[in-house]
Amino acid sequence: MARKQRFREAEEAAVDMTPMLDIVFIMLIFFIVTTSFVKEAGIEVNKPKAAQAQNTKNANIFIAIRGNGEIWMDKRQVDVERVSANLESILAEQPTETVIIQADKDAKHGVVVKVMDQIKATGDNLKISIAGDK
Repeated sequence: MARKQRFREAEEAAVDMTPMLDIVFIMLIFFIVTTSFVKEAGIEVNKPKAAQAQNTKNANIFIAIRGNGEIWMDKRQVDVERVSANLESILAEQPTETVIIQADKDAKHGVVVKVMDQIKATGDNLKISIAGDK
């Protein structure tokens, strides 16, 4: 009889882990939902210095233009004619209002303007920002 009583006391002293696991899973879901993902261009660009540079928040899409005219989006090289189509597929995955162009300081102005035209052809509600170093 004393043995049964000891077993019962040990059983009552157990800690229930279910509420703690519920809280951990809820926090995990919260952090997954609130995380913003950034679509990097995939290359480093030597940007020109800017006196009035500002940090842009909630910008998810970066387009990099190298000095030799290469255009990079989502870690792959694209043609200037395909910028609009690639941008549409990225926007379908992650809607955003701002597209940031990271143009090399040696990039030709005409290539940058063509990329800007492709962005505007994708949607009139998109804002275009040009990145510069501080």
